[in-house]
Amino acid sequence: MTHDTPPEPKDGELVNVRPDKSVMTVQRLPYFNGISTKTVGTQGLAMHLVVIPPGAAAASHYHHDFETAIYVLEGRVETRYGLNLEKTLVSEPGDFIFVPPFVPHQPRNLSDTEPARAIIARNDALEHERVTLYPMD
Repeated sequence: MTHDTPPEPKDGELVNVRPDKSVMTVQRLPYFNGISTKTVGTQGLAMHLVVIPPGAAAASHYHHDFETAIYVLEGRVETRYGLNLEKTLVSEPGDFIFVPPFVPHQPRNLSDTEPARAIIARNDALEHERVTLYPMD
């Protein structure tokens, strides 16, 4: 096969996932699980909806060996990150955020009245298995 020849198409099934309830994560944020090994059998991809309640923050944490992409749908979120969580990034609707593997971070909803919502995508279908809390005094 040369680079000019496309691969053969395959038959398969599309899967629709509509989560009806949230699950609490290690980071102490409610997720609505969308695409993952558990829901559709993915091998290297996960995508979920995360909701940060008004005035709430995640537990500081980092992810092992995988990248995270975030797309902010609603709300303003301040994320403290890096060793000792000394850096900050404020994101708003329409912003994309990239979180490298092993970088400690802690998102916080800046609103005391409205939830913040974001789509989270990771190149690891078992990301809930590989999160470590990063305790700060």
